[in-house]
Amino acid sequence: MKIICIGRNYVNHIEELKNERPTEPVIFMKPDSAVLLKQHPFVIPDFSQDIHHEIEIIVKISKVGKHIDAKFAHKYYDEISVGIDFTARDVQNQLKAKGLPWEKAKAFDGSAVIGEFLSKTQFNSLENITFELTNNNKTVQKGNTSYMLWKIDELISFISRYFTLKIGDIIFTGTPEGVAAVKPDDVLEGFLEGNKLFRIQIK
Repeated sequence: MKIICIGRNYVNHIEELKNERPTEPVIFMKPDSAVLLKQHPFVIPDFSQDIHHEIEIIVKISKVGKHIDAKFAHKYYDEISVGIDFTARDVQNQLKAKGLPWEKAKAFDGSAVIGEFLSKTQFNSLENITFELTNNNKTVQKGNTSYMLWKIDELISFISRYFTLKIGDIIFTGTPEGVAAVKPDDVLEGFLEGNKLFRIQIK
């Protein structure tokens, strides 16, 4: 099982971090050790003073595929959810300034929250679904897939040009604006069309 993540897929998030708008999806990866275990809190690591939450729509691959045409990509997943790509922003900024890879900032232990999965059939259109993150019951991020630069099926097609997708692989599809630092005693909850799919305590 691998975790494939997409960066810079929402214009407003690109602008809030003052990044350049990409001409194709930005891909990075997390190892399976990045998955935050169920019922476990997220413990802020000692190597960062600026851990940011990034809520995202996530997709679970259900069929092995390579060089998938976008028009057939819907056959390769049955379930979606929301998750968090925790990011050590201070570490990432240091790495970016040196032109180095982001793994230390993005792929550390516990950096991937995976919510409960729902069947995609319960949604009228995956290109118009709302998701949000609350912190201590206050909405801090809210997005809609209609604002994605690249939609889910386009992402699957693009990713599969480079990596064989296998059953159980997870794709993080990008975060909307509103990313911010977390602190001890925060409680983060993720929602997809009103369905609460995870609850995380920060320590």
